[in-house]
Amino acid sequence: MIEVAVHKLGLDQISQSYVVILKERDGERLLPIWIGQPEAESINMELTGFKPARPLTHDLCKRLIVGMGASLRRVQIVAVKDNTYFAELHLARGEEVLQIDARPSDSIALALRLAAPIFAQESLLSIVAVEEQQIEEADSESGLPKEVVAQTEQLRLNKEQLKHYLEQMRPEDFGKFNL
Repeated sequence: MIEVAVHKLGLDQISQSYVVILKERDGERLLPIWIGQPEAESINMELTGFKPARPLTHDLCKRLIVGMGASLRRVQIVAVKDNTYFAELHLARGEEVLQIDARPSDSIALALRLAAPIFAQESLLSIVAVEEQQIEEADSESGLPKEVVAQTEQLRLNKEQLKHYLEQMRPEDFGKFNL
């Protein structure tokens, strides 16, 4: 097992999927893992220090682990089968160590929240050149992927347009509705 760290998080322009790129601590080998948008946002929030008003799923998992008197000793990314990566959480509680099957994206989000090391099976690491143009990095101001910032801004604009439209309506604009 080789220790790795989150090197980059972004949007793969070719597949339009989020990707987290892990890099070995003392080397140049990389491990790109394509992940879902919620997990990408969760990882990014932790990387940028953004704290939501209410705990999200990975925050809840952290509270459960700590509340049970356990600690996350390490995360291991152990295999890939049919383009699906497999990971393990190694939890310790007293003398007992539990090994729990988990998705790499969830495991990375938890490792970041609990300051646990991340390891990858050496055979999964490769010296690959990830084209910088293919990975859209996070927005520098908000820390969120640019696509998420754009979607959020569009929702805000739509909400403002609807509010303005409704404020301008008169009772006679509603007409008669048959139900």
